Amino acid sequence: MILENAIPLISLIALEVILGIDNIIFISILADKLPIEQRSKLRNIGLGLAMIMRLALLTMLSWILELDKDLFNIFGQSFTGKCIILIVGGLFLIYKSTKEIYEKTELLKNPNPATPKHVSFGKLLIEIIILDLVFSVDSIITAVGMVSDLWIMYVAVLVSVTIMLVASKPISNFITQHPSFKILALSFLMMIGVALIAEGFQFEIPKGYIYFSMAFAFFVDIVQMKSIPNGSKNK
Repeated sequence: MILENAIPLISLIALEVILGIDNIIFISILADKLPIEQRSKLRNIGLGLAMIMRLALLTMLSWILELDKDLFNIFGQSFTGKCIILIVGGLFLIYKSTKEIYEKTELLKNPNPATPKHVSFGKLLIEIIILDLVFSVDSIITAVGMVSDLWIMYVAVLVSVTIMLVASKPISNFITQHPSFKILALSFLMMIGVALIAEGFQFEIPKGYIYFSMAFAFFVDIVQMKSIPNGSKNK
């Protein structure tokens, strides 16, 4: 009995952590815009809200299941509440990622760059909440499809978010210290946005393909970084 519960629990925790990587990357990039003393606060609040949303959505499980039912049909394509959330979230993620890449590449070429606008803590938190909601709905519906016991879902959410909280600072520091990885991370988020839109139109791209390509690109960037002489890095 214990083994029967342990296997789905461990599997769900692993899946939640993998899905949570997107959350961590997005939050880390936004937190990088704040003064150093406020970054940890934004990361912790953002991930804390992700946990609260997941737990709250679990208590409204019947409502979550309703999101997977057809609401309307356009040209033979049916749309559910989940589809709408995923499409809107995917578009938002693509917009934010594209905007961040533009600011970190094209604007740097301007010989007379404008003074950077002050970014408020509250504005960044609202953006995090929007993506937290999208990822939470996707995460809970995935969990419902994997296990039937509600307590397993609760435990998986608590454990996975705890792991994410511990991992968020090292991941954030790594991205901050290596600017090339920041562009790579933003490209990952764009790809996740495309995948969310595709899923919203009920064309699901296997997540294994997505995360394998992310891991391979990350490996290539590591090899490239190691191959560049120290003197070249500082030029």
